[in-house]
Amino acid sequence: MATRAAEVEEGDGKTLTTAIARIAEFWGLTNAKLGAVLGLSQATISRLRAGKSELDPASKSFEAGQFLLRLFRSLDALLGSDDLAARAWLATPNLDLEARPLELIDSFKGLMTVCDYVDAHRARV
Repeated sequence: MATRAAEVEEGDGKTLTTAIARIAEFWGLTNAKLGAVLGLSQATISRLRAGKSELDPASKSFEAGQFLLRLFRSLDALLGSDDLAARAWLATPNLDLEARPLELIDSFKGLMTVCDYVDAHRARV
């Protein structure tokens, strides 16, 4: 059975853009790094962070942003809202992932892999 995609409402682009800008600030992501994650140029990221532009809900960048938000929320739950611990986890080589999570999130596949990995650890019984 196929599931319907969630309805995108007016203002979702602005809301996600604001959240992504704050995540980038918390994690210390440069415009170049955030651009690589979202598949956007550094100039576009600069406009997004300044509030002069927003993610288009119909774009692949919006979808990547949703996954980045999912990763942030999962790490936040696991690490008790400790942004420094999250930054350290992202920058530390991970034996299971065979790379630093921060390096993996540059690709959409890598971002989904890191999200799934963190979510699997969150759901442990």
